[in-house]
Amino acid sequence: MNLLYISAENSAPWRAAVAKHIPNATLWVWGEDDVDLSQVDYALVWKPAAGLLARLPNLKAIFNLGAGVDALLQDPTLPKAVPIVRLVDPRLAQGMTEYVVHWVLHAHRDMPTYARQQQKREWIQHNNADTAKRRVGILGLGELGQAAAHALLMLGFESIAGWSRSPKHLPGVESFAGADKFDVFLARTEILVCLLPNTAATQGILNEAALAKLPQGAFVINAGRGSAIDDTALIAALNGNHLSGAALDVFNTEPLPQDHP
Repeated sequence: MNLLYISAENSAPWRAAVAKHIPNATLWVWGEDDVDLSQVDYALVWKPAAGLLARLPNLKAIFNLGAGVDALLQDPTLPKAVPIVRLVDPRLAQGMTEYVVHWVLHAHRDMPTYARQQQKREWIQHNNADTAKRRVGILGLGELGQAAAHALLMLGFESIAGWSRSPKHLPGVESFAGADKFDVFLARTEILVCLLPNTAATQGILNEAALAKLPQGAFVINAGRGSAIDDTALIAALNGNHLSGAALDVFNTEPLPQDHP
């Protein structure tokens, strides 16, 4: 059995894991080893270059090293008859949930205001919203969105809503679905958590018009894909004080250019 690893990430852990658990297999690393493309049985990939997988004539399966398969599906030459297996790592969901919870609490407790006051040596108390009444909206109710919603419910956030393309029914979560409910979902959301994948339908979904639908002072968290947000519109909404802040884990261009605002 011959495996081909295609990723910019360090290949050493995969070499060690294959040697330990599949000792009779051969693991080639794209860009490091001489690869006989005709002999590759399985590909272990993360964002492979378009056209590369089509050069593997005897490929039996593609193992995507992450939950998001958008990079694969955007390749017009992707072999249609080859099955794709997603890597669903519980640690990924846990890490993403921790990130979301951190920034939701950061926004909910208005930590930027207290940080500014600390720098100015000011002691001013503020009235924070009741956790049960804080309106959190989760954009994307897949595995990660559902995990984040569950964690927030456990912390006492009782006014949680979620939006997805098709209806989802989650205990304790008000569900919105479809384009006709998108604006309604945004209008009720004070803290927006975006966990959408990168697809043709989600690219630029948070544009100027969408961001304007959020209430004054809303906070935006994007931990899905950078393509979901129109950067120019987001910066304008922040500079115009329509949004109180944003926490971005992903960007359209990564890493960000030095001159990016």
